[in-house]
Amino acid sequence: QVQLVESGGGLVQAGGSLRLSCAASGFPFSSYVMSWYRQAPGKERELVARITSSPSNTNYADSVKGRFTISRDNDKNTVYLQMNSLKPEDTAVYVCNGRRRAYGREYDYWGQGTQVTVSS
Repeated sequence: QVQLVESGGGLVQAGGSLRLSCAASGFPFSSYVMSWYRQAPGKERELVARITSSPSNTNYADSVKGRFTISRDNDKNTVYLQMNSLKPEDTAVYVCNGRRRAYGREYDYWGQGTQVTVSS
């Protein structure tokens, strides 16, 4: 059974930090591109950061560059999002995604999300 379980969200003051974790199971994690998305109330879901399988190349939304860092530990089947210098506009539900294209099809898995609230 495929599972992506996020943790680490919460309430933090502007300028603070949080570290999100996403523990994966049920699929070959090391072969998947892993991403963090976020969705704020009334807004569309947006890609925050992505890390490829091997080598671990990363890319970020312009709004978080220099503040957020995505990383992965393939031994622990976990992807992380370190968020520093948080702003109120970072408030959203953060969702973990794993994706891979293989054998003529796309595999696409989503977690349930974790709430991040940044107070001003």
